[in-house]
Amino acid sequence: MNLYRLDAPSRAIAAAFGAEAGEDPWAGDYVAPGRPAPVIVGDNRGKLGLFLRPKLWGVPPPPRGTQPVTHVRNLDSPFWIGTLRHPELRCLIPATSFALWSGGGGTKRQHWFSLPARPLFAFAGIHRQGEDWPGFAMLTTDANRLVAHHRPGAMPVILHAGDHARWLTADWRDAKPLVAPYPGQAMAVGDSPPV
Repeated sequence: MNLYRLDAPSRAIAAAFGAEAGEDPWAGDYVAPGRPAPVIVGDNRGKLGLFLRPKLWGVPPPPRGTQPVTHVRNLDSPFWIGTLRHPELRCLIPATSFALWSGGGGTKRQHWFSLPARPLFAFAGIHRQGEDWPGFAMLTTDANRLVAHHRPGAMPVILHAGDHARWLTADWRDAKPLVAPYPGQAMAVGDSPPV
C-alpha cells in the first residue's frame, strides 16, 4: 500500500482523536511515500497527552538500505524492535481510506478501502525523531478476507478506536497483539475514495 487519503483538516483530526492540533497546516489530501502528513504522538512523559505532528511518510533505511522505509512487517527484526519497545516512538496515523492495486500489466485496478462506521480511523505506526527527517512508517499484517480477495498479502494495521491509548502507552508485550487484521465485515471497498 503506497497511497492513502486523509480527507479532514488538522483541527477536525485533532478533535476526533482528542489531540492538540498546534500549527499543523493539513487541509486534507492524499498521502504517498515521501509526502508530509499529520500523525498523532504522545507527550513522552508517560501520560496520554496527544499532539498532531507533521512528518514525512518514510523513515531512514537500515544501514545497507537505500530507500526510506514506509512499512514495518517483521516485528522481530532487530532494526524495528528497539523502536517498537518504546511507546513514545509509536504513533497513530489518521486516515479516511487507503488504496491497493490488483491485476497485472495493463489490467491493474485500484481499490479503495474504508470503514463506513468510522470515516476517520487510524493505522498503527512508528515515528522517528531527531534524525535527518522526521518520518513515520505504518505497520502491516496479514490481509483479512475482504482485502485478500482484491490483493493477497498484507494490509495496514487498522486500530480499533478503543485501542488507541493502548498502542501509544502499553508495554510492547501488551501492544503487540494489536497487530492483527481488522475485521473485513466492518470495511467497504470501491473503485474510488469515499466522499
